[in-house]
Amino acid sequence: MVKQSSVFDNNRFGPIVKAMRWLALGLCLSSPVAVSAQDFFTLKGHGGPIKGIDAGRDGSIVTASFDNSIGLWRDGKPLWMEEHTAAVNAVAYLGKGQIVSAGDDYSVRYWDSSTGVTRLMGNHQAKIIQLALSPDGTRVASASWDRTARIWPLNQTDPIIEIEGHANTVNDVAFSPDGSRLYTASSDGTIRVWDAETGKFLQRLVEHGFGINTIVLAADESWLAYGAVDGGTRVVSLPDGQVMGDYTADRRPILAMSYSTQADRIAVGDAHGYIMMIDTSRWRISDDFQATLSGPIWALQFSPDGRNIHAGGLDNAMYSWPVTDLDGTNAMRDTARSFLKDPSEMSNGERQFQRKCSICHTLGPDSQRRAGPTLYNLFGRPAGAVTDYPYSAILEGSDLIWSEETVDELFDIGPDHFIPGSKMPMQRITAQSDRDDLIAFLKEATQPE
Repeated sequence: MVKQSSVFDNNRFGPIVKAMRWLALGLCLSSPVAVSAQDFFTLKGHGGPIKGIDAGRDGSIVTASFDNSIGLWRDGKPLWMEEHTAAVNAVAYLGKGQIVSAGDDYSVRYWDSSTGVTRLMGNHQAKIIQLALSPDGTRVASASWDRTARIWPLNQTDPIIEIEGHANTVNDVAFSPDGSRLYTASSDGTIRVWDAETGKFLQRLVEHGFGINTIVLAADESWLAYGAVDGGTRVVSLPDGQVMGDYTADRRPILAMSYSTQADRIAVGDAHGYIMMIDTSRWRISDDFQATLSGPIWALQFSPDGRNIHAGGLDNAMYSWPVTDLDGTNAMRDTARSFLKDPSEMSNGERQFQRKCSICHTLGPDSQRRAGPTLYNLFGRPAGAVTDYPYSAILEGSDLIWSEETVDELFDIGPDHFIPGSKMPMQRITAQSDRDDLIAFLKEATQPE
């Protein structure tokens, strides 16, 4: 389903969501209608953290979010694409409004925004973390927690190449510049090289000892940079895999990387909210600033001209900084999500809500593009009853009524046991006192005004 964002054409959204749409359209002072290179800007409108970003030479920016949706942004205006049934982790922009996406619902999907057509390309057996577009634009590679990588032909006729051999989850993929080889990074601590035409194993390039989350490759394939769970940030020469430079900081883990030949920079994002820039012309750290007060950098992408770096994290917006002005003055911390505030300012019940519920659920009358329905007027409400939220089939027509007892059981045994097959992620609140405090907070916070 492809949806053009508008403050007029969708009656199911209330005034709060309409106000958010104005923000997304850039009609407020803090988010200009048109953005230009060398300016700090934001793209607001998603209802959850930003997990993936890609950018096209036509000026388009594509964002993937925990809210199960994709945003295609042109001049600060979003076109929403909503067919995924779980968080979208990765997007690859093919140009001319065409996108490939993948996420926690195990699926790889193709989109054509000009026609509104979307199709399922196929599925992994577990969540998909990253995508890479081949240099000639004819194939997309995917990295999955089912311990495999796959290469998907866009023509729908050539065979899908399945790559097996890692002993743990595959976290990232990258094509060689000529498209003949695929590099894979895994939680088994290795980076491996494969024949992209046959899937045949070619080389074990790196053995790091800790899980490797992200990789980027030089345009001439002379080096590869990687980031790992232990914070390791290294550059190795190709094809021998010898360490050229170690840029490890006292932060962990490394979650995202991007490389720009135009900027001669590698951008590195970590779980502490820092973005580090490595100057590849001099092989030194040129910038290192805290983009978020707390929380991870999940997505990084240079603009095609190399003048801006786009970043996504826990906030419901994508942020972009000019590479020549990374002083952090407009850092994400200025609009940090509410659950990042000092825990001492919250009751235990509110703290439980912020930690367990706030990414997916709002407390107001509207669901606001979140991954889950609003909790407004929760108690006494039948499950599956919120009109502006697309429920999973298991909850449609359910006879479950939300009450103190059912909310308590939900978090006692976990959603995967209480409502098997629902979209709600697996999580528990094991202490009875914490569940009691959460219920007390929700009873007050979800009452109709």
